[in-house]
Amino acid sequence: MKSFVHQGSLSRIVFGVDSVQFIPEEIERLVAKRALVLCTANQREQAEAIAETISSRVAGIFDRVEMHVPIEVARQARQAAASLGADCALAIGGGSTIGLGKAIALESGLPIIAVPTTYAGSEVTPIFGLTEGGVKKTGRDPKVLPRTVIYDPRLTVTLPFSMTVTSAMNAIAHSAEGLYAYDGNPVLELMAEEGIRASAASLERLAMNPADLEARSDALYGAWLCGTVLGSVAMGLHHKLCHTLGGTFNLPHAEVHTVILPHALAYNFDAAPAAMRRIARALGKADVPLAVYDLARKHGAPTSLREIGMTADGLDRAADLAVSDQYPNPRPLERTALRALLQRAFDGVSPQA
Repeated sequence: MKSFVHQGSLSRIVFGVDSVQFIPEEIERLVAKRALVLCTANQREQAEAIAETISSRVAGIFDRVEMHVPIEVARQARQAAASLGADCALAIGGGSTIGLGKAIALESGLPIIAVPTTYAGSEVTPIFGLTEGGVKKTGRDPKVLPRTVIYDPRLTVTLPFSMTVTSAMNAIAHSAEGLYAYDGNPVLELMAEEGIRASAASLERLAMNPADLEARSDALYGAWLCGTVLGSVAMGLHHKLCHTLGGTFNLPHAEVHTVILPHALAYNFDAAPAAMRRIARALGKADVPLAVYDLARKHGAPTSLREIGMTADGLDRAADLAVSDQYPNPRPLERTALRALLQRAFDGVSPQA
């Protein structure tokens, strides 16, 4: 076995149906008194219902969350937290909402309690992203890691199945990259394989019954594992492409991950055989890139960049940005090969190693 270093997550995990009831206790555990509740405008009603249960501890509700955390929105949220005297943030929602909480914490050190309602996994990572001038930049800082994560499967039951699929595919992408990261280790490999298995298996059951609480629990469990993997390793080609496409072209986050993942796996297929064997075992299919592509297509998820808003005239710029400031990857990021990858993803054709 190779030598390795493993740093366990410092987040406190509260998992289970109706675990949202423990929010007051978790705020007390932080020795906090005034929580700024973060949500999207679409989730305001859900956030208000939760806020009512802790009304004496709510400083206010900020519902102007946007994808990819534009710097302007981050500044507004930071100002709101300061003016309302908030001493913690309660982020209720998906990756964008939790990402905004991280943007506040990055500057102020405000502790975050995350209540994820999708399967993004960002709630257990110290990774943050901010978009400024059409460029999304990411970084790592322990200050932005949520102190407590409350996983309540009941809060995800109303997540539309189309969003369920792309969100779970997003989670799978985190573990897939973790399996070929240069700084991975045997502990993370176990978590990554199990995270992929649980996420993919949950989709089969949720396709038949989106209200299946046990399947929703498995999907959240998979998201937790996959997110933990992502938070512990360096990101590679897949995340580089998704950050480029999302931040520069304002494409929807989970959908970009869903479209790009099979093509990124095909690009790295020969360069990461051990990772591919683990993913194959988790999915029960030998052809990993095709299996991931088929998993998305089978459940009605988008398979092309064109259908999620990308225009053909942006592909060259995307390829140029992808080879700048390269992320570590098993196979070097080659401009010509990446341009071909992006074309296949744009057209929605099957991945090609």
